[in-house]
Amino acid sequence: MIVLDCDDLFETWRQQARWLLSHQIDPDQVSWSVKEDADLFASDDHYPPHNGPFQARVPLELLALLQNAAQYCGDQRWSLLYEVLWRVSHGDRTAMLAGDKLGSEVHRRLKQVSREAHHLHAFLRFIALPPCNVGKDLEVKAALLETQKLPEYVAWHEPAHDILHSASQHFVGRMGKHRWMIATPKDGVFYDGERLIHKRQCPAAWQSLARNADDPHGELWLTYYSHIFNRARLNPKVMQGHLPTRFWKNLPEGPLIPALISEARTGKQRDGQARQIAERRGKVIRSGH
Repeated sequence: MIVLDCDDLFETWRQQARWLLSHQIDPDQVSWSVKEDADLFASDDHYPPHNGPFQARVPLELLALLQNAAQYCGDQRWSLLYEVLWRVSHGDRTAMLAGDKLGSEVHRRLKQVSREAHHLHAFLRFIALPPCNVGKDLEVKAALLETQKLPEYVAWHEPAHDILHSASQHFVGRMGKHRWMIATPKDGVFYDGERLIHKRQCPAAWQSLARNADDPHGELWLTYYSHIFNRARLNPKVMQGHLPTRFWKNLPEGPLIPALISEARTGKQRDGQARQIAERRGKVIRSGH
């Protein structure tokens, strides 16, 4: 068994896969793992570091398919891609199709990646930072020395797949020339008004800034959200399908949602009115003379 470590980088995996194909190494003989697991496997075969005689030809659409599917985090993340590449390079293009057993798994992963990118666009909340507060944080300044600029907006997000780098391009045109930063438990991005910088290991200073940012308009937003929450039309299963519970903890309105759902279940779904509104005194309307 040949064990490889691509460091979860598609370009590194692509070079390794090209080398494997050139030596006609079957997918059953290859595994991608982390370095500390490498001693669990061994190979009796010795292959030269340079490419072998076999030259594989694959369609360009396959490379795009594999690159998008590579953002999926899960079991057999890289081995599955090599198995698809192996079959297509040997003339079996059905491995790219959703009707094929292997292709079906690839397309399932593509859907998961696309859905996770949608979640980033829909549920990420930027918080505006007062310049004076950021400027006092020397640790943040040190972490941003590469740009010599500080963010105006920050956000914290916890994606299930490696979609941050590609999906965050969505905000480049929408935020104009404003500087913003998104931090995650794994990686981070910073847009300095001109270019998007991606850090595969999110600096601790970025994470601290994004997680501890105080939204100056938070109370106003919570008041607004609690009043527009429609208890009369609440369907918890549908709601959780569109807004998974794993995102609630990182949304400003997240702490309100369980209580609002509870209110709906205990009667508010029947009358459809928030308690604060129902208790207000009505106005007397007098007819004119």
